[in-house]
Amino acid sequence: MKNLTITAPKGFLAAGLHCGIKASGKPDLALLYCPNGAAAAAVFTTNKIVSAAVTVCREHARSGRTFAAVINSGNANACTGQKGIADAQKMCQTSAELLGIRPEQVLIASTGIIGHPLPIQTVCEGLRKAAARLGEGAAAGLNFAKAILTTDTKVKNAVRTVKLNGKTVTLAGTVKGAGMIGPNMATTLCILTTDAAIRKPLLQKALRTAVDQSLNRLTVDGHQSTNDTAMILASGLAGNRMIQKQDGAYHRFETALTELCLDLARQMALDAEGATRMFTVVIEGAASAAEARQAARAVANYDLVKCAVHGADPNWGRIICAVGSSGVRLNPEKLTCKIGQITVFRNGQPARFDPKKVSRIIAQKEHTITVYLGAGIHSDFCMGCDLSREYITINADYHT
Repeated sequence: MKNLTITAPKGFLAAGLHCGIKASGKPDLALLYCPNGAAAAAVFTTNKIVSAAVTVCREHARSGRTFAAVINSGNANACTGQKGIADAQKMCQTSAELLGIRPEQVLIASTGIIGHPLPIQTVCEGLRKAAARLGEGAAAGLNFAKAILTTDTKVKNAVRTVKLNGKTVTLAGTVKGAGMIGPNMATTLCILTTDAAIRKPLLQKALRTAVDQSLNRLTVDGHQSTNDTAMILASGLAGNRMIQKQDGAYHRFETALTELCLDLARQMALDAEGATRMFTVVIEGAASAAEARQAARAVANYDLVKCAVHGADPNWGRIICAVGSSGVRLNPEKLTCKIGQITVFRNGQPARFDPKKVSRIIAQKEHTITVYLGAGIHSDFCMGCDLSREYITINADYHT
């Protein structure tokens, strides 16, 4: 079986299992280990309220060398006070003791229900089992991916390779996130690995760029979590010449990482809570880069647009309304909208089109909405998904 998991790059072992956090019995604890150590980088939620895991991980991400990452699902360990911080530190300390490293060399992430104390003894017992089950194959990586899920219906993995200085470098990632997703990142945990040799500051820069062009371009419901974390560990075992500056090798690595993260973001959109299809909003002709992004997000977040997509309804009026209320500059006489390749609104007026043909485009698993604002030269995009009855059911029934 081809390895398409986070253990695909050289130098990584993983494990995932059920330790007892989730009453359902589903996997809820994941452990990643890099025996030779790795350069690491991470980005986090911009929510003012953050989980204990985010607080601890921010500090540990500054460590010169990282050897492990531990992730639990089913409990966010957020809004849990000093006990929550102590529990997050205990997870790192236990992992460190088991692996013979220091606590600050362990990254951490949590996801799940907010406000419940973490059953730390249960977690620590699970960590001992996970450390004993660490493996380098696809099965181990798949177990890891399963253990970070919450309301997701499937695992989301991706792998990319790129030639750097004549050496094949592998990048891999897994992500969880199905709801409470809106820029920036939302209820997203993204764990990335690579065997590239790259300096830590450049790895951080590449991760920020990749996340900005992928996870930060995705919205499911416009909401942001307390726990969002994206991290990458680079083992340096591919044998490429160390990336020490923003040269050609760096840009090829950054491009591969961005493509990897974009793949994962698309998988998230297609597995969003209750979603049956996804769409990409492309804004062209904006007065500024910021306004292009603002308009794209406004359309992708607009509930009436999302409902129309669910019903495969070619109701372009909702798209135009979303753009008009987004607060960006536009020229009403040049405003144009396409669904797929079919123009439905041109230069401020309705265009003649076949509604059935457009409806079939919207009913596809993926389609693109393009809006030209006629106010400048800037463009941007945002990915979204339809809003279904199932979304309400999932969030009404989710434990409170």
